[in-house]
Amino acid sequence: MDMSVLPIIVLLPLLLGTTLVLLLKQWSRGATALGAIAISLSSFILLVLQAPAIFNGQVLIQTWTWLPQLGLDFSFRLDSLALLFSLLISGIGTLIYIYAYYYLSPKNSLSKLYFLLMLFMAAMLGISLSNNLILLLTFWELTSISSFLLVGYWSNYEAAQRGSRMALTITGMGGLAMLGGFILLGQITGTYQIDVILTMKDQIQSHALFVPTLLLILLGAFTKSAQFPFHFWLPNAMAAPTPVSAYLHSATMVKAGLFLVARLLPIFAGAALFHNIVTFVGLFTLCMAAFFAIFKEDLKGLLAYSTISHLGLIMCLLGIGSPLAVAAAIFHIINHATFKAALFMIAGIIDHESGTRDLRKLSGLWQLLPFTATLTMITAASMAGVPLTNGFLSKEMFFTELLANLNGPVMVGAAIVATFAGIFAVAYSVRLVHGVFFDGPLGKNVPNKNAHEPAFGMRAPATLLAILCILVGLLPALLVQDIVNSTARASTQNFAFEGTHLAIWHGFNLPLLMSAIALVGGVIFYFALAKGGRLREIDLDPALGKLQGRVLFDLFLKSLMINTRRFRRATENGKLQSYLLWIVIFSVGLTAVPFISSGLSTGTRELTYAPPLAIVLWLLMFSACWMMLWFHHERIKAVLISGAVGLVVTMVFICFSAPDLALTQITVDVVTTVLLLMSLSLLPQLTPYESSLSRRWRDAIIAVLGGGGIAWVAWLVMTRDHNSISWFFAQQVIPLGGGTNVVNVILVDFRGFDTFGEITVLGIAAIGALCMMDGMRAHGTTITQGLTYRFNPSPLMLRITASWILPIALVISLYIFMRGHNLPGGGFIAGLITSLALVIQYIAIGQDKAEQLLGAKSGRLYEIWIGIGLLIAGLTGMGAWFWSRPFLTSAHIHVSPPLLGEMHLASAALFDVGVYITVVGATMLMISVLGDSRHSSMSGPVPRG
Repeated sequence: MDMSVLPIIVLLPLLLGTTLVLLLKQWSRGATALGAIAISLSSFILLVLQAPAIFNGQVLIQTWTWLPQLGLDFSFRLDSLALLFSLLISGIGTLIYIYAYYYLSPKNSLSKLYFLLMLFMAAMLGISLSNNLILLLTFWELTSISSFLLVGYWSNYEAAQRGSRMALTITGMGGLAMLGGFILLGQITGTYQIDVILTMKDQIQSHALFVPTLLLILLGAFTKSAQFPFHFWLPNAMAAPTPVSAYLHSATMVKAGLFLVARLLPIFAGAALFHNIVTFVGLFTLCMAAFFAIFKEDLKGLLAYSTISHLGLIMCLLGIGSPLAVAAAIFHIINHATFKAALFMIAGIIDHESGTRDLRKLSGLWQLLPFTATLTMITAASMAGVPLTNGFLSKEMFFTELLANLNGPVMVGAAIVATFAGIFAVAYSVRLVHGVFFDGPLGKNVPNKNAHEPAFGMRAPATLLAILCILVGLLPALLVQDIVNSTARASTQNFAFEGTHLAIWHGFNLPLLMSAIALVGGVIFYFALAKGGRLREIDLDPALGKLQGRVLFDLFLKSLMINTRRFRRATENGKLQSYLLWIVIFSVGLTAVPFISSGLSTGTRELTYAPPLAIVLWLLMFSACWMMLWFHHERIKAVLISGAVGLVVTMVFICFSAPDLALTQITVDVVTTVLLLMSLSLLPQLTPYESSLSRRWRDAIIAVLGGGGIAWVAWLVMTRDHNSISWFFAQQVIPLGGGTNVVNVILVDFRGFDTFGEITVLGIAAIGALCMMDGMRAHGTTITQGLTYRFNPSPLMLRITASWILPIALVISLYIFMRGHNLPGGGFIAGLITSLALVIQYIAIGQDKAEQLLGAKSGRLYEIWIGIGLLIAGLTGMGAWFWSRPFLTSAHIHVSPPLLGEMHLASAALFDVGVYITVVGATMLMISVLGDSRHSSMSGPVPRG
């Protein structure tokens, strides 16, 4: 069997599905729907083909190594638990795509909805199939992001914005906690591979970090599956389109937390803390949410709270943790997905046809929607646990396991709570049917009194699910028993478990009595509440007041925003000196922390005498720094003096035989000086003096501590022996990199990925400068009181000199570039030299004419250069993949063309071309932006120092 099918199942919706729906939207809505349905159905069929082997106990694992040192691998695992969840995700997803086509108005973007649903489906499939905790976490967060976008699909509605933010905040914080739990679990076990972790129960539970690990992971599961006290985000997410609610909030996303608990059950089972927390949180959520569901006026609000209640039931069973309890949980997961997805679709049909889903306005719809009413009665009966439906069977199993695994007063209390939860479930189910379709004649407040049954395609998905509710209720042993037992074995890793026997009748027993009490009591309770229309007038929100989760969440956010603004006002005062003060204090403190434990004494390394040249350079550096301190209020002088400091550093590099560093330092120093001079022209030429003598002493003390601390750290490093890895690079630069310049080979080969990241950051910084300066460009000195901001045409002598400097500089750049792999040079230095030559043209002939000659209007050319450079560098790196080598692996050959003789060619040179173009583009873009004053002038107050 081809095990590569596992990533294909995820990649089909993630890549092909999302791309296909965007392409087909140009054709028609029908084509878009067919494409989405085909992709979802393909994943479902691929899973079905694996079902016979998997449900017979086989496990498929496919792994691609990525960063094994960190435990990060693309590893997928398909066992019965993963297969069941994946079948639910793809199967119900297919029905949702069909339903959404008919539900969504042509005025709304169907391709946008399908795109986001595809993204969500891929994320959920990734969670189910992941065999690596970090990979699972990645897909977990993708579900949070995609659900945020889906809940906020109608972004012009304030309720959708609020609900999406709330869902993202709660599940995102839970995901962050879960990340901490996964990292701790990886530290305990030494691996992130789930199949390995599941075999290490004793080691995990005996570890000192087990309790925080358990609590952090449960936080992630509880927030995702809307368990108390994190349940309130789910009802507020009902602002999403009904297909989204039917998919995310009944069958898939909210069950991700349940899946996580079921997946990690083998390592948590037996720990009393786990069983106590999960069992009683689930039991409380079950009863609490069922009670609140009765009083919800919005159909989707009622279904949302009923969903929370059923999730609590399943979580309670997983908390009990026995094989039979897990089997009951698995069975109810299947049942809940069928009847709840159908009920959400039915709620959408009622809203779609009648024009409202407010229970206070709905009544008597039976005469208009008899078929929909029949579907509602079947699925609501399953939700209430009425005999001959699938929901009745799993509810009976829940009662049985609750009584069998709890003892004494705890068992009695749990049985009472569960029975009350059953009564409430029947009550809200009866209200759903009676309040909408009966309860008198057609309501006078129904917006559309000419409602009719929807198109067959809109009814078909709910009809199929309703039929399954009956068939599974009548033939459980034939249809789902083997699946439930196989999944329970996979979840508990108890392969000796004989399984449970699913049957309609188990005789007269206490669970049957509890079910009977729930059915009769629920009907009585509902009609007692509904008598005289009182139920329509009951509103629990005022009674609960600030105890509501939504209200507490809003108060928390409000308090957070208020305190954040206070902190910002206290720290963000617009003064650069203040910002630097805190940066220096934090840096000094953070640097001192590791030395407190390791000691601050001088090392034992033998010192060498300083040669006269070193003393001279030190005196020059000291003089330059002292002049910087003396003249720092005069900004232009300060910039020039900092350039002098850079020159001294360059001479130090030369003395230490580091010509590459010296070339880089001198070119960067010149370019930086130019940029600083241009930037300072936006500001007054003088920096304001310190306000008081105490502030001067404060700054002096901090400066001494900062400078002295860095000097002492450098001294400690230089006086200690260390093991250098330079010998490795010296030995391998020729055989592996094909060059003799160690520095350059390291940059473009050994550490090429880092260099690629650095030039990417450089390009981003340049484009960021372009965006930041837009609308802030100034005209000369009238506004800024600074230097002439734009380069003006210079004297004839400079223009003539610049005309021959450019070609010479370009030749030197080419020379520096070509020699870089074996001698000092390379693309970075060559790019800076070229940039300097172009800057001279700006100075000599003016920016307008220089950019006209270059064709660089408003910096657009330089943006293109940045893109081309990054593209060349990236494609060079990816080229190694065609030879099954890691990204940016260098290749080199020797050729002997006629006339030219022997030549050494390396792919790293092409990467260096990308570096060269990116450096030139980024440098020139920043200079161009700072010098451009054509588009707009400075507005607002004059910047202060």
